[in-house]
Amino acid sequence: MSSLPGNIFVFLLGAIFGSFFNVCIHRMPREESIFWPPSRCPKCQNPIAYYDNIPLLSFLLLKGKCRLCQAPISFRYFVIELGSGLGFLWIGLRFGLTIELVIAALLFSLLLIGTVVDFEHQIIPDEVSLGGLASGVALSLAAPSLFGESLWYRGLFHSLSGACLGGFMIYATGVLGKFLFKKESMGGGDVKLLTMLGAFLGWKKVIFVYFAAPILALPLGLFVKWTKRSEVIPYGPFLSIAGWVAFLWGDEIMTWYWYGM
Repeated sequence: MSSLPGNIFVFLLGAIFGSFFNVCIHRMPREESIFWPPSRCPKCQNPIAYYDNIPLLSFLLLKGKCRLCQAPISFRYFVIELGSGLGFLWIGLRFGLTIELVIAALLFSLLLIGTVVDFEHQIIPDEVSLGGLASGVALSLAAPSLFGESLWYRGLFHSLSGACLGGFMIYATGVLGKFLFKKESMGGGDVKLLTMLGAFLGWKKVIFVYFAAPILALPLGLFVKWTKRSEVIPYGPFLSIAGWVAFLWGDEIMTWYWYGM
């Protein structure tokens, strides 16, 4: 995907998906259908007309306000659409027209939705974690090359072993943390999220995610503890970031660590 028209198409496609991701982010935590009813203003509940629902453009033309009630529209909607467009463009340039492109776009979408929901509501929807788990296992059959294999059953082994190991490690960490600190230290959503990531990454890369995520979370954790006197931060976003890094560069990082140091 090196042509300008192709890149523009991929960017616009990502922005369109980003508009749908905004629906998911708003409705999933509220256990509402993501398909019905059509998009509506959260304030006045009036349906949003198709010409006011054009990704990126409508937000700018409406100056971030509902056309009918003039209630402000969260800037997050614009950011998600722009980020999705740029993310899809990046994925298209990196993977080209391959099965890996589909897998990368799916994983990126799931992690984006889960990250924003976790930041806003401190939960990770099962539609993201469990739906992603099922997708990751199924895709391991279609694309064993994702794990450096050519046979479907080897790809399936990597996916299932990654899911089991990821879930076990973070669940055991939660149990140990509760025993030591006498309080919940790991949410069930985090357990399911790392299980899902293991299905996409395999057992080697999920170990990398397990150790990288707390390093990424440490600066925010210290900031929150010192400024807000709180020890609670959403952990899912850092699992997601570490998972995305592992998906893109996990092999190179592990090779450098073991042989380059």
